[in-house]
Amino acid sequence: MRYSLILICLLLFPFTMKAQEFICQVSVSSPQVQGTDRTVYQEMQTSLYELVNSRKWSPYNFRHEEKLECKLQITISDRISNDEFKGTMSIQLGRPVYRTSYVSPVLNYMDRNIQFRYLEGQNLEYTDNQFSSNLTSLIAFYVYMFLGMDFDTYSLYGGSQFFQKAQSVVNISQNTPESGWKAFESMKNRYWLIENVLNSSYSGIREAMYKYHRLGLDVMTENMDIGRAAVMESIELLRKVNREKPNLFLIQLILEAKSDELVNIFSQASPMDKTKAVNTLKEIDPANASKYQKIMQSN
Repeated sequence: MRYSLILICLLLFPFTMKAQEFICQVSVSSPQVQGTDRTVYQEMQTSLYELVNSRKWSPYNFRHEEKLECKLQITISDRISNDEFKGTMSIQLGRPVYRTSYVSPVLNYMDRNIQFRYLEGQNLEYTDNQFSSNLTSLIAFYVYMFLGMDFDTYSLYGGSQFFQKAQSVVNISQNTPESGWKAFESMKNRYWLIENVLNSSYSGIREAMYKYHRLGLDVMTENMDIGRAAVMESIELLRKVNREKPNLFLIQLILEAKSDELVNIFSQASPMDKTKAVNTLKEIDPANASKYQKIMQSN
């Protein structure tokens, strides 16, 4: 399992490993764009796939079965010019649960405001701490977010080095005309996503992600009650942060990915734990209150 790999890498081989990290499905579609020239979208998809899956993004070594499984789906809504595109990007990351075939959703987010330039046949490359294009910066940001969130689920604050890289992508993108990188544009964009992650006042969110996955889900195959108790602790941590800073973007994203899973986890809990879980979840995620109420209705 990857948690063993990560611990070994962190303790013994922090700088020497060399292998790609991802099995990422990449797709580019343009259902709303008129025209018969579809080659550019096919080549864009191929170039993006190669960038994500062939580039070395970390100093660690992953066996094939340990690579991160993710999806990046770009939907082009407007071809502004020959080389300029506008659309959305769907971002999904899953995390396998120890000794099961189940993959737990970690991130499921739609970036609804992406715009970039791409020339047909262009080879996409990314170099840390350099801005080459908005498209490569978008990909690098989410790749580093994937790595950071994944590592955080295996060791406490284990993803910090990757979150710092994601922060660097945001910093070097401040002067770009494309939106999504700046604090004043929206409270729900790439700037605030990484700000929420690295803000020490919200460190309980990252602790919750570790407890939820490593001490919760990974333990459930051996002891369901202990694992479920760790998940309960994790949502209590989220509630604590939420009370100090309501409606944080990062908490909303986590619960968007986890709400169905949480219903399944607590549906078989004791009546007391069901009540506690439902009350906590309704407080921090009122938009899904009706969904969480289903926990009380289960046998």
